[in-house]
Amino acid sequence: MRYVNAHEVLPEDLLLEIQKYVQGDLIYIPKPEKERIQWGVLSGERQRLQKRNEQIKKGYQGGMPLSKLAEQYHLSIETIKKIVYRK
Repeated sequence: MRYVNAHEVLPEDLLLEIQKYVQGDLIYIPKPEKERIQWGVLSGERQRLQKRNEQIKKGYQGGMPLSKLAEQYHLSIETIKKIVYRK
């Protein structure tokens, strides 16, 4: 996210209308819903976590104790529980 001066990108009449509601503050204008990209998609982190979580589930289904999984993946037991019990 970057800072953009409204004077540089908005028509004067729109800027005057916005100034009725907010002045001198930073406001965030989100992208339209259809243009949003989910967290981690571009970096590959989402896929990496999904793969890790599948490995954790397989380990649990194979009989590995929650404590051992937590140690192996450097996660808390509560986090491991959330992963293995999630549908």
